[in-house]
Amino acid sequence: MSSTPSHREQYLVVHVMGQETTSLASLLTRLCTEHRCQIVSSRMSRHGSCAVLLLQLSGNWDALARLESLLPALAKREHFQLSMSRSHSIDERPQALPYNVFVTAAQRPELVGELCRFFQHLNIDIEELHSFTYLAQHTGTAMLNLTLTIAIPVQTQLSWLREQFLDFCDELNLDAVIEPWRPLH
Repeated sequence: MSSTPSHREQYLVVHVMGQETTSLASLLTRLCTEHRCQIVSSRMSRHGSCAVLLLQLSGNWDALARLESLLPALAKREHFQLSMSRSHSIDERPQALPYNVFVTAAQRPELVGELCRFFQHLNIDIEELHSFTYLAQHTGTAMLNLTLTIAIPVQTQLSWLREQFLDFCDELNLDAVIEPWRPLH
């Protein structure tokens, strides 16, 4: 059962990088529970030999302060890199429509940056970005698979945006789709 943090609660974003995914996740989630901090959101992934864990925690000032003071020594003892930052909820966000963008293309170093600049130029926020490269099975070509979740301002005309995006993708020879975000359930 999940609960929404109250307005009096504060937030801490913790970013950890180490070698072991399971032990990092186990250690940090147990520590959060022991110090009365709630995990609001989390993401973990492996990048080569590195495991990366990102947590957004909520709790009262005292609970977060204790956790902040414990983590640097733990990072040193357990041999992981740590960064932390206090955060706050976004109370006033402009209304926006969540959309997914799926791109497949031959890998080029500048491609992810070009896609980010396209949406930045249109004042469209990127909420999530996931990408990976692979070798195409039959040809051995280096390929890029990219998924973006974007927040399209409600005043943006969707047909115009689709046209701009498809023209952009045609210029760069990208196979791409833009469609409404849907929950996984």
